[in-house]
Amino acid sequence: MGGATSSIAAKLAFFPPEPSYKVEVNEQTGKCRLTGVPQSEKGEVSMLHTKRGHIIFAVYLKHTSASLTVLYSHGNAADMGQMFKFLTELSDQLGVNVMGYDYAGYGRSTGEPSEQNTYADIEAAYTCLKDKYEVKEEDLILYGQSIGSGPTLELALKLPQLRAVILQSAILSGLRVMYSMKRTLWLDIYKNIDKIPFIACPVLIIHGTEDEVVDISHGKRLWELCKEKYEPLWLIGGNHCDLQIFPEFFRHLKKFISAVAKLPRLQINDLEQTLNQTKNPSDIAGQIEKSRPGIHQREKARASTGQREKSRPSMDNREQPRSSADKREKSRKSMENYWKARNSTDQPDRGRNSFDRLGDMVRSVALCNVDCLKQTVSEDTHDR
Repeated sequence: MGGATSSIAAKLAFFPPEPSYKVEVNEQTGKCRLTGVPQSEKGEVSMLHTKRGHIIFAVYLKHTSASLTVLYSHGNAADMGQMFKFLTELSDQLGVNVMGYDYAGYGRSTGEPSEQNTYADIEAAYTCLKDKYEVKEEDLILYGQSIGSGPTLELALKLPQLRAVILQSAILSGLRVMYSMKRTLWLDIYKNIDKIPFIACPVLIIHGTEDEVVDISHGKRLWELCKEKYEPLWLIGGNHCDLQIFPEFFRHLKKFISAVAKLPRLQINDLEQTLNQTKNPSDIAGQIEKSRPGIHQREKARASTGQREKSRPSMDNREQPRSSADKREKSRKSMENYWKARNSTDQPDRGRNSFDRLGDMVRSVALCNVDCLKQTVSEDTHDR
């Protein structure tokens, strides 16, 4: 039952639509451009190679006065062409540069979608931002919507200088979309619930109160587990894919961008000193955290847009300054423990392949609707 459930969860995570765009390559310049997408000339298209051997496509939208860049990871049933208008709105309304990309198996990207492939995909997009557009880590904001929250948090764990994270309609984990679970199973996918406590930068959570795909309890639990909480946005009446039509949506995003833009950068010599003192890369996040002022030091605690959280801690008095050696050591050890626990529970891809084969069988009998599966699981639970 557990293996079958994992396979179903993995297969239900990805619904690549028919590609909404084409890519034309100029033979003389080698430059790519999107066709079939309105106003696509606003974006610069890159063809990227991932470490898992796939070719994916990314689009970069430059804002003339931007100091920050957003790397956006889309949901499970969209591609870059369908999201292009939203990406331009993000850039225009927030005054930021934006990069969007397609996962393997989405749009015109090669390969098949999988959890591990999405991790390689976002790394390739980040490398492009760093190498081609010279985006510094401390000027980067990661933005994940729905399934996109998975690769977003995976990359965030590896970037101790990251400016901020935005999670929209995010999941606690793949299996938790279908089941109420107290513990994370090794066969689960996108274990965001276990990762978010280790994210040291400010995190904004946005979720609709009427989300029928990913219940708002996912967003609220993620917010509770955040280390650097920012005022969440619970959009009353909002569903899974319509949050951007609410006036509060961009208003709240602007407020968040303005707040994190005021945070001072980590001095480069501080980083070099940290790197010299650290043998294990996973130690860096805990040590960097002490030299980076939290957003709670600049923002007073405010009431949630949707409803107040009971006994919600103030961002001003939630934590004492983390300057003492014992707190630094505690943070460092907690990060170490995360990576050790992860290495002991994450199984190799070979094990996942067997679940993928079972998933193909499941797909063949048309078990491909989240709501249907939820109903089936619920009935099974009641029968017991």
